[in-house]
Amino acid sequence: MIEFSKVTKAYPDGTVAVDRLSLRAPTGKITVLVGPSGCGKTTSMRMINRLIEPTAGTITLGDRPVSDVDAVELRRQIGYVIQNAGLFPHKNVADNVMALPRLLGLGRREARTRALELLGLVGLGPQYADRYPWQLSGGQQQRVGVARALAADPPYLLMDEPFSAVDPVVRGQLQDEFLRLQREIGKTIVLVTHDIDEALKLGDQVAVLREGGRLAQCAAPAELLAQPADAFVAAFVGRDRGYRALGFTGAGDAVRPVDEPSVKLGAARAEAEAAALDGWVLVTDADLRPVGWTAADRLDGDKVTERDLNLSATTARADGTFRELLDAALSSPSGRGVVVDAEGRLAGTVSPRAVAEAIETASAVPAGDPR
Repeated sequence: MIEFSKVTKAYPDGTVAVDRLSLRAPTGKITVLVGPSGCGKTTSMRMINRLIEPTAGTITLGDRPVSDVDAVELRRQIGYVIQNAGLFPHKNVADNVMALPRLLGLGRREARTRALELLGLVGLGPQYADRYPWQLSGGQQQRVGVARALAADPPYLLMDEPFSAVDPVVRGQLQDEFLRLQREIGKTIVLVTHDIDEALKLGDQVAVLREGGRLAQCAAPAELLAQPADAFVAAFVGRDRGYRALGFTGAGDAVRPVDEPSVKLGAARAEAEAAALDGWVLVTDADLRPVGWTAADRLDGDKVTERDLNLSATTARADGTFRELLDAALSSPSGRGVVVDAEGRLAGTVSPRAVAEAIETASAVPAGDPR
């Protein structure tokens, strides 16, 4: 556990970066600090590993104030991941990851074995070990940065805008990989971001800071969306917080997908036309995994090929959230969202109306109702 108790950071010119911050980051959970620029997010995080010293108040790791711990000893207990990874450009990937274990006295062979294990953990194979940072993409560099932070197996991990320097697609992939990794390692993590969507996706709890370094609210994502503490939090979370909240509400069996006529990729044109519903055909691969939609009147040639497909739609798992189901329905060119099972195989389709009716029904159930 990491705990702030009335922590303040004030500078000689009178600027107060953090103002009497009291906050607890639970063991094994992800606590995200979010807020507008200049609200003290990074300053708060850097006071944990004493890169910045607080003016007043106490920060404890476990039950020990960080001020009582030698700075070098303290930082050995804390992994640190920064924007743009901060890798040593003159060292290859394995040597970057091995740097701290080698400093701590681990033999080179053992350190390299540990590095390769960690690279595999963050989704990089052994073929990356001898490459240099300039030979990696931005997303790969960030993965190496995470591996390096975990190299000494620290109980705590600090992450400062770790995914902000990559494009949106890679960013989403890194976020998903990070959540998978956290399920395996269970570190106590404090992460700083300016992106509320990232905060809601990654955080077990989200601490919203207002300008002047004061805590506005700290809560689980669903609570933050449903019950913002004041107008500032509501405005920062965004006007579409009701839609975002659907991402934390499991649909269960409230939305039952209907059977969907479908054809396999490569099917004959006549077969596809016969399976058309409202002019649209759902195409799957040989294992019944959805590939895309095609308009029956636009089929060209004897067989359904990939060039015939509309790939704009998303899919949702049958046990997913209302938001995922509604997004699938709204993004589909046919007006019907594709629903898949846990293995990604076709389970059926849903209409926006069906999802909306299920949301309305769920919202009407009184609090505490066992339904």
